Amino acid sequence: MVGRPIVISGPSGTGKSTLLKKLFAEYPSTFGFSISNTTRAPRAGEKDGVDYNFSTVEEFKKMIDENKFIEWAQFSGNYYGTSFKGVSDVSEKLKRTCILDIDMQGVKLIKKSDMNPRYLFIAPPSIEELRTRLEGRGTETSESLEKRISAASAELEYAKNGGHDKIIVNDDLEKAYKELKEFIFAEEV
Repeated sequence: MVGRPIVISGPSGTGKSTLLKKLFAEYPSTFGFSISNTTRAPRAGEKDGVDYNFSTVEEFKKMIDENKFIEWAQFSGNYYGTSFKGVSDVSEKLKRTCILDIDMQGVKLIKKSDMNPRYLFIAPPSIEELRTRLEGRGTETSESLEKRISAASAELEYAKNGGHDKIIVNDDLEKAYKELKEFIFAEEV
């Protein structure tokens, strides 16, 4: 049975992708990932239509004008968005529970929609640990790092003030994964 969509959010560098990869590997036919659209360039190993639907700014703006997005945002000079089609493809075509990886702006927009998902926030052990993780990637400029840290602080504050159904602190991957599964498989209310 297809369950309510699950919105997972949290700052870049908290391990969302790692946790989701583990979940999809363990339950390959239960969940489907809503593939977001973005105008940013693909990172090494990322594939169009798998990791993101990569597009030009012009293509993205046309989709905005045509109201094709549940939510969209501009971050660090790039656009990101979740299309209605992306979510419906998962639940209707694949018959799977849709999982969305969304930022705080997107969470706020989805809360205004009639989607009725469950909300899960993945938090770092601390802002200092998050900074260390992001610096370790080697993909951030000092300016983009500061923007991500600032955004992470705001996201943590929003999550702590009731923006999500559950907060998981990813200080231990196996513990965080166990908590993720408990939340996802908990009886829906």
